[in-house]
Amino acid sequence: MINRRSVLRSTGALTAGGFVPVLAPGRGGSGGASQLRPGERYVDVPGGRVWVNVVGSGSRPPLLVLHGGPGAGHDYLESLGDLAVDRSVVFYDQLGCGRSEKPDNPALWVVDRFVAEVEAVRRALGLRRFHLYGHSWGGWLAIEYLLRQPREVSAVVLASTGASAPQFVAGTRELRTQLPADVQRVLDEYEAKGDYTAPEYLDAVNVFYANFFCRLDPYPEALLRSAANVDGNQVYATMNGPNEFVMTGNLASWDRTSKLRRIRKPVLLTRGRYDEFAVECTDTLEQGLPFTERVEFPHSAHMAMWEDREAYMRTVGSFLAGWDRAAH
Repeated sequence: MINRRSVLRSTGALTAGGFVPVLAPGRGGSGGASQLRPGERYVDVPGGRVWVNVVGSGSRPPLLVLHGGPGAGHDYLESLGDLAVDRSVVFYDQLGCGRSEKPDNPALWVVDRFVAEVEAVRRALGLRRFHLYGHSWGGWLAIEYLLRQPREVSAVVLASTGASAPQFVAGTRELRTQLPADVQRVLDEYEAKGDYTAPEYLDAVNVFYANFFCRLDPYPEALLRSAANVDGNQVYATMNGPNEFVMTGNLASWDRTSKLRRIRKPVLLTRGRYDEFAVECTDTLEQGLPFTERVEFPHSAHMAMWEDREAYMRTVGSFLAGWDRAAH
């Protein structure tokens, strides 16, 4: 998952109207054909159009990337472009965020529609054999997609994710007990009142993020762009809720633990040592999936693709290369 206002509170530029997130030129809206750069296009999916960017080329099978949030956009995963040496890496902003269309329709923000969206992108790009990467919520989406038994997927990376929303929330609650007592007190006090926007509360949330979300200071600029995507985002509010500790959206009861055995693809599980997805989440995936490898990055929280970038790309690249032949 990825969160929002508290990140922007400590990293945005202060103006008379509040905090303005750091945005790259041309990345702030839904865009249009005249603004497209090489590799970019729009694809029709159920409910609207999504922005797609194909980075790199080569003879190896492409990697299709599913970002987190929900509603974060692809931005914070741009470092995965490091893998586009002899293969294409396909990024896209899921409907409702980033440069994709943002319909004002909460009925669209359900898991089944997002699964259909993945398939629509695959068909539009003509991906006959490819690898799949899902980070955080993107990992949940990848699991849902894989349960539909897509023959076109060769190998899978499930990054900093899990198989159960209740287990994830329980993990963040347990990780909170490692924070200073005064920070825990503030979190408990404002959550008891249902006040998730008070400045003191957001500052306390940032202490959690500094430990278990991203341990870099400052945050990568691409991560700030994704945080801006989620701020006030209808998708995140509908599916998740106020924040990582309080999940009230339609994902609150999501759990696919009992169905993991049906995913008979080779899977690489990655996590950071200090990940907001507690170690039990990765344990559940490893125990349930038939064919897995597992790697933990010692200097990382939830953003190993930035915090341990070189080692992370080497690990993911090696795993994908090992299954490239199976994709042909």
